[in-house]
Formats: sequence, structure tokens, C-alpha cells
Amino acid sequence: MKSICVYCGSSLGKDVIYAEAAIDLGKALADREIRLVYGGARIGIMGAVAQACLSNGGSVTGIIPEFLDQVEITNTDVTELIQTKNMHERKTAMVENSDGFIALPGGFGTLEELAEILTWAQLGLVKKPIGILNINGFYDQLLALFNHMHQEGFVKFSNLNLFVTDSTVQGLLQKMEDFDLGDASFKQKLGLT
Repeated sequence: MKSICVYCGSSLGKDVIYAEAAIDLGKALADREIRLVYGGARIGIMGAVAQACLSNGGSVTGIIPEFLDQVEITNTDVTELIQTKNMHERKTAMVENSDGFIALPGGFGTLEELAEILTWAQLGLVKKPIGILNINGFYDQLLALFNHMHQEGFVKFSNLNLFVTDSTVQGLLQKMEDFDLGDASFKQKLGLT
């Protein structure tokens, strides 16, 4: 992976552990020479992951819609800044500029982005690693909901394998590097062959 899109909150959350995880991820991406692609803001978890990546010599692409730029939350220190007309163009640009995706803690926007990329993977539109960084059990209830959706017949078991999870940055990045949709046995497991 040469670039990873990180979906995350524009708020810091109540526990400092979330910002610490974002900083750890930003450093890890810089260390691995993986370009960070993210929502382009200078605030919240978004700002923390971007600043950590930049401070450690990493490359950062921020993608932000024009209407959010007018609120003056844009991080102008990024390596590359892409402005879009709307949220739909932003999400498309994020997918086109990324070799993988990670969800950090966040709110409705983060959840929506994660759900959309999982849906695209389920439909075969995206064949890239998707990771959920489950810091401090933040995503435990969502993962339980995914399992409940499967048990109730709305999500195939194979689709629960479209993403990986870990509670540590290094563990998640390793799982994502090992994630290979090109592997014939894995494609068969997912029903893609």
C-alpha cells in the first residue's frame, strides 16, 4: 500500500486515547512511507493524524469540499490539497487516491464513510484492504451489530471478512498488508470467483 485513506472525526472525543491513536497512526504511516489521504481538516482526530504524519516527514493529501473550506477548518499545511464541489466528489476522490482504508473513532460522518466503503467492497467495486482501528473498544458495539445483521440474514458471513480489525496501529497495518483479495482462496472464500 502506497496510500491509505483514514476516516475519522473532526472532534477529539472525550478520551485522550483517541487522539493518541491518531498520532500513532500518523507516525506509523510516515515511517512506512505510506501517504495519508484524509478529509483535509486541521481540527479533531483528522488534524491529529495529519499533523503527526507531516511532523514525521510523511506525505499527506487532504480532500475537502468547498463549503467546509469556507468554514476555515482546512489544513493548508498538507502536501497536497484537493478541493471538491461536494461530499460525494470528496468520497470518490478519497477512494481514487487510496490503496486502503482505515476507520478511526468518529461520529456520523465517519460511520457513513465506513459503511459506504464496506458496501462498495461487498459489491466488488473496491478491492482494497479496509481496517477498523478499534481503540479502547470504540467499535465493539458496531462489530456486534455487524454480527447481529449476519445472524438475522442481512449480511453474508463472507462479507464479514471484507475488513480487518485490531486495537493497535501496528497490528492493524500488518493485517492490512497481509489482506490479499488477489489470492484465489481468499476470493473463493468471499464468493468473488
